[in-house]
Amino acid sequence: MSEASSRIALVGNPNCGKTALFNQLTGSNQKVANYAGVTVERKEGRFRSPSGRSFQLLDLPGAYSLDATSPDEEVTRDVCLGRLPGEALPDLLVCVADATNLRLHLRFVLEVLALGRPVVLALNMMDAAKRKGIAIDSQLLAQKLGIPVVETVAVDRQGAQALVAQLEQDWPQPSALVAGDIQARHQQVRELMRDAVRQGPVVHSLDDKIDALVLHPVLGLGLLAVLMFFIFQAVFSWAEPVMDAITDGVSAVGAWVTGFLPAGSALHSLLADGIFAGLGNVLVFMPQILILFFFILTLEESGYLPRAAYLLDRLMFKAGLTGRAFIPLLSSFACAVPGIMATRSIQDPRERLITILVAPLMTCSARLPVYALLIAAFIPHQTVWGLFNLQGLVLFGLYFAGILSALVVSLVLKWVRKDKREHALMMELPAYRIPNPRDLAFGLLQRAKIFLRRVGGIIFALTVILWFLSSFPGAPEGATGPAIDYSFAGRLGHALAYIFAPVGFNWQICVALVPGMAAREVAVSALGTVYAMSGSEDAVANQLGMLIGAQWSLPTALALLAWYVYAPQCISTLAVIRRETNSWKVMLGAMAYLFALAYGAAFATFHIASSLLA
Repeated sequence: MSEASSRIALVGNPNCGKTALFNQLTGSNQKVANYAGVTVERKEGRFRSPSGRSFQLLDLPGAYSLDATSPDEEVTRDVCLGRLPGEALPDLLVCVADATNLRLHLRFVLEVLALGRPVVLALNMMDAAKRKGIAIDSQLLAQKLGIPVVETVAVDRQGAQALVAQLEQDWPQPSALVAGDIQARHQQVRELMRDAVRQGPVVHSLDDKIDALVLHPVLGLGLLAVLMFFIFQAVFSWAEPVMDAITDGVSAVGAWVTGFLPAGSALHSLLADGIFAGLGNVLVFMPQILILFFFILTLEESGYLPRAAYLLDRLMFKAGLTGRAFIPLLSSFACAVPGIMATRSIQDPRERLITILVAPLMTCSARLPVYALLIAAFIPHQTVWGLFNLQGLVLFGLYFAGILSALVVSLVLKWVRKDKREHALMMELPAYRIPNPRDLAFGLLQRAKIFLRRVGGIIFALTVILWFLSSFPGAPEGATGPAIDYSFAGRLGHALAYIFAPVGFNWQICVALVPGMAAREVAVSALGTVYAMSGSEDAVANQLGMLIGAQWSLPTALALLAWYVYAPQCISTLAVIRRETNSWKVMLGAMAYLFALAYGAAFATFHIASSLLA
């Protein structure tokens, strides 16, 4: 066998540790979490064993059976059967099984063995199994199954050594006979468990005691609400010192850099009005984004999220969804693109479509800079009821408005489709796990890199383009207004103002909405550039929020917040909707309904607020 043909595929039930093993072997940094459905597409990496042998490793989505019932399971089935176009049949299947739940995982192992391909069984999470008093006779299991069986701990640095050693051996065909009938296969699993697995005395574990509180229908929901509330309070309360330091740092660097350039030159304007005024006002929000993701990553690692899905299942079903939609919708709080891709784990096509359509209503991290800017500018920094930060309360309300809107839209779609299906949520609850500080730090580092790449990439490019459009053509001789009024951007903004004047938006906001099509947070940098080009360079450099707080009315700010709850302008989200549904009609429908909701909410908010403040 040549090195180039050593193709190995990791397969197994969801949340058995395949991706952690993949990262361990290849040195990759694919996302892992303590719940099912994280991996929904094929990942590929390479590694070399100590003897120098080279391997190509595939990480496939988790599957409960090769009789696929969802798009992600279809990928695994097609790769294992050699049906995926352009994908060669793997030389070896490494079947990863959770040693703490072997009865469930062995059914899939037997199904894979029936393919007649070389297989190695990796008993993962052996450390957790031993803590639970589960003793597995690996040698007897290997003898019964007719394949090599190794023990692994994917989260341990040395936990994959036995697997690597096994991969350097020959890969024989399975020698055991596997029952073809599903009932006979279940019987075979029972016999394997009887012969090779010993379960210690069953005692109520700490997980059981925690679940008694966390899964309580009343106390559990109360705990979930308090947890979410605390997170949004922390986002505003903890980030302020670091944000102030970033603001001061950007201003100082901007003043130092532009100090070497002649005032009034094009390069001085580009750096002062475009780069520092635009990018600086986005960069300042990174601490709030990292605080939010610290809590999300902690909840992911702990195993709490599937419990939250279980708690919300009944409520979500009444709105046309089920708990299976919870993880995709939660992923959408980071970005709607992976959230929509995560719907591949939903088996019902109708439920999957509804989840895709409402996923953009979850408040993605790109909205946070806009929310933070407007809240800091218009909502007083004060404590209410002696305990809560008012700005944190408003932020919580905006996130809640997005969630509530998603439920209402789902309910309307359920009513339109006259959907009266019954359902039963089948969900595997993982063991609780104390989040690994190294994994948390790595996850935050990844989010910081993503944010900085966006600032240095698409946001930088759009800021430069907007600066150009705001600078040219220049004001005609004898003009009395700001030069930007005569530029391409100024003319576009004034034209769009006719459409958005009923919702209280001025022409500067209209200009900011256009580049915000590519990335929502660009609206902040765009506002910085537009106001700097309008003659407020010093004010913008110091604090954009103070400037708009002085020039905008409160109803306008509230209307813009309402607009961004729905914010239809995100090209990446629309593109992934088109790809996942394979339908232009669905994509255009999503864009139309989001725009209608955004415009309607902004219109209502502006006029109600204006009436109350009149």
